[in-house]
Amino acid sequence: MRKNFNEELKKLKNEMLKMSSIVEESIYDSVEALKNQDLNLAEKVREKDDRIDEFEKKLEEKCIQLIALQQPVARDLRTIIVISKVVTDLERIGDHASNIALMVENIGQKKLIKPLIDVPRMTEIVNRRLRDSLKAFVEVDVDLAQKIALEDDEVDKLDEQILRELLTFMMEDPSTIGQAMYLIFISRFLERIGDHTTNICERIIYMDTGQRDEY
Repeated sequence: MRKNFNEELKKLKNEMLKMSSIVEESIYDSVEALKNQDLNLAEKVREKDDRIDEFEKKLEEKCIQLIALQQPVARDLRTIIVISKVVTDLERIGDHASNIALMVENIGQKKLIKPLIDVPRMTEIVNRRLRDSLKAFVEVDVDLAQKIALEDDEVDKLDEQILRELLTFMMEDPSTIGQAMYLIFISRFLERIGDHTTNICERIIYMDTGQRDEY
């Protein structure tokens, strides 16, 4: 019975990691679509969101079945609960990547009002944090999870910086308002991705220690 439980839990973790790699790819591709104004790539990101949603449904069902059939306790139960919560965070991150792609489609082929500097930086940071958070999960590395959680301020500061800069653009030239708003939304979606990564880190800490810390 125990051997079967461990095998099923391992499969569950592996499926979650597959989902996370698709989500990370969606984040990257959504901003690549913006940088290159590649509307075909933006459409592919939006289509991929359905696949992410299916992953969420499948993995949530597996979590419920594992709890019902194996009746785990203590840390094993926390691990399954955390996986179900992380899967939800990943699905919402996928939604934000899809929303970025939608903003790219709204901007279309119009010349960008400013060079993209901070948005790609934000993307690099949030993708690295997401990747490292899943590494912390696999290795049950609480120290790494805490470190990643504390890095969220860097993303928040870039979001604020982008907002200030684009507000200046809009005040100086009202014709930029439409595109500037889309870029502000993109920055905000990236900031929310960072928030979900922080959630994942908090869940890892809970999984290992049983304590609920907020960052």
